[in-house]
Amino acid sequence: MHRRDVPVIVEVALNGATKRERTPHVPIAPAEVAADALACLEAGASIVHQHDEHGDPEGMAADSLAAYREILGVRPDALCYPTTSWGGPIERRWSHHFTLHEAGVLRVAFVDPGSVNLGGADADGMPIPSEFVYTNTFRDIVWKFDQCRTLGLGPSMAIFEPGFLRVALAYEAAGAMPAGAFVKLYFGGGVGYLGGTGGLSFGLPPTRPSLDAYLAMLDGSRLPWAVAVLGGDVVESGMAGWALAEGGHLRVGLEDFAGGPGRTPGNRELVEQAVALCREAGRPVATPDEAAAILGLPARSASSPGTPG
Repeated sequence: MHRRDVPVIVEVALNGATKRERTPHVPIAPAEVAADALACLEAGASIVHQHDEHGDPEGMAADSLAAYREILGVRPDALCYPTTSWGGPIERRWSHHFTLHEAGVLRVAFVDPGSVNLGGADADGMPIPSEFVYTNTFRDIVWKFDQCRTLGLGPSMAIFEPGFLRVALAYEAAGAMPAGAFVKLYFGGGVGYLGGTGGLSFGLPPTRPSLDAYLAMLDGSRLPWAVAVLGGDVVESGMAGWALAEGGHLRVGLEDFAGGPGRTPGNRELVEQAVALCREAGRPVATPDEAAAILGLPARSASSPGTPG
């Protein structure tokens, strides 16, 4: 779905690996996440994504549930989804999704379709010798797609590298992609996602030729797509404007943002900036219900907040 008249889905990634040392505005506790999410939804965000301080799925489920219930109590149309947990097999790393689904607060699920080195650079621009690899094996990916299909959750896919997109396109071509899929094209900015002084990142840089390469891959696909710049600025780089002109959607937020020196916006400000750019481009901004329709998300279950009965 690449038409320019389609309303723009604005996803806001509230925190991620970003710490208070980088910006004082990043929300961390569930009450902070809920308050920030509601402010962003009021400003025009369609989807909310968050991390928390727990590495285990039990803690992630508890914190996410507390935040989502508060959000949905005010905005029952809101679309919220968490990240992965760390350590162990995928059945454990993804297990907090089951808790959130059973509570009726989840319509979207994390399904990143690939693996990538994530890290930063030292003062000389050389890779910091980390042993961390962000890993999603083919078996993991198959399993996550199966869960989305069974539970009726839309797979939200971060595309860190072109190989991630090739996997998503293979599922689409085979008719095996669960309903509600959304691909986010991640471009690596000048600041390492997990730290360092910058100069080294992942994937394609935030340039027009990089976007064109992804658009060439997406030619003939009906998957809705958005752009994000991790370790940079999706608006100032020009990426957001190029995407809007091509019928794409936007992801913003403090998980990704690393703008110019001295600039410390909050999430609401980043959403407002994206919404203003959409208006300049002559494209409407999607409400959460419109976003759900654009993505083709499965219907909300009868037990979900805001649903009669």
